[in-house]
Amino acid sequence: MQTRLSTSPTQTKPYELLNTLRDLRQDICDEGNEIFAQWQPSILRRSFYLSAHNLALYLALRKRDLRPLQAALTPWGLSSLGRIEARVLPNLDAVISTLGAVCGEDIPRPRANLFARGERLLYRQTSHVFGEPPDERRVRIMVTMPTEAAGDYDLIRDLLEHGMNCIRINCAHDTPKEWGAMITHLRRAEAETGLKCKVSMDLGGPKIRTQNIIVPDGERLKIGDKLRLTKDKPEKSDDYPFQAQCSLPHIFEAVETGVQVWIDDGKLGCVVETVEPDALVLTVTQASEKGEKLKAEKGINFPDTELTIPALTEQDLIDLDFVAHNADIINYSFVQEANDVALLQQALAERLVDPTKIAIVAKVETRRAVTNLPEIMVQAAGKQPFGVMIARGDLAVEIGYQRLAEMQEQILWLCEAAHVPVIWATQVLENLVKKGRPSRAEMTDAAMAERSECVMLNKGAYIREAVTILDDVLQRMSAHQSKKTAQLRALQSWQGN
Repeated sequence: MQTRLSTSPTQTKPYELLNTLRDLRQDICDEGNEIFAQWQPSILRRSFYLSAHNLALYLALRKRDLRPLQAALTPWGLSSLGRIEARVLPNLDAVISTLGAVCGEDIPRPRANLFARGERLLYRQTSHVFGEPPDERRVRIMVTMPTEAAGDYDLIRDLLEHGMNCIRINCAHDTPKEWGAMITHLRRAEAETGLKCKVSMDLGGPKIRTQNIIVPDGERLKIGDKLRLTKDKPEKSDDYPFQAQCSLPHIFEAVETGVQVWIDDGKLGCVVETVEPDALVLTVTQASEKGEKLKAEKGINFPDTELTIPALTEQDLIDLDFVAHNADIINYSFVQEANDVALLQQALAERLVDPTKIAIVAKVETRRAVTNLPEIMVQAAGKQPFGVMIARGDLAVEIGYQRLAEMQEQILWLCEAAHVPVIWATQVLENLVKKGRPSRAEMTDAAMAERSECVMLNKGAYIREAVTILDDVLQRMSAHQSKKTAQLRALQSWQGN
């Protein structure tokens, strides 16, 4: 529950504002230090110590509704605390010191270098994960490798020369033979060009998907239709012409009647009507006017259901034998709590002499991951280089599309407070990558990716063009925006140039 500060926007007496800020500072220090004390046993990496403390203070601060205080500070020409994420105490202390001068009190100002410390820590943490940034821009570009990259050295070299900073290999596809060939091509291209590029590999995770589909010829699911989701391979039935097997049988123990189910990236919305021992009967509640095709290997989301599924599957552990020795970064799917991170850290310790050298990126794609994000960050970044991927596809289905933009912002704020780099992912420049021509909306989305530290592109026929254009957009935006802060470069468009 949020606490609303009593400060009024019409409040003009500076000593009242000063007292409000002093009380606020004391309260968030008390609460933040209590949070930090709980985290300290998990922090073995000294370089994350200051960042974790700043995160704890930020969480304490953001429990409060600060809007009245912001409105009261603005007429005094003071910081409204809107860009406080990376430096909570220095920002508060600067405002308190200035108000003290107005009130005739000599309150020491924080040292100037403290204001840049958060940015320095974020730069350092980002470099530990993604390497040094290119000269022309701050944000890195990650590119998903298609299968053909295993046999196409020129593709990887071209991408590297056009601005790629990190390749992404998805272990849900191909085999160690193809993965190894892609990495060999990359290392050769690095040696020949003098450019550096990190290797990130995605563990597949416990993906919930449709299998063994039964569909009447040519028919689509429409609103009001029934779909039977089965634990085992379904058999034809006159009562349920639409059926599909669920790839993870564990979910049948957790799902209850009345909860939502989304299939195929949210194209098909359903509600659980009946729970049987080995099946769920779903009623379609959302579909396009012409209906939706039911296909195999499409994702299934249960946003209302708390699924306690291990984030590491047996296949992940097999793949990890290769990944641990060849990747710079592990993109970790279906992370929902700090213990999931601990499981991966233990698995790495069994395979590597120094498992803390490899970076972990947590893919935030469920409600539980959002709720537990602070603890996930502390468990991971407290031991090794760490980043967060905002997996916008699954996350949108889990929390609702109308909340995606809001939640994306909040994750960005939280990560900046912890000085943790963020990957802006899912369908970036998707039309350009797939069809060769971007939509206007996705160009704006790509430009707004300047608020992250890395942008991920999916594979497609026009990936070279997409990397070139994204590189140009990010270079241009770096002169105008850095995280949340607008950069006031001289504008050229109205100068007659």
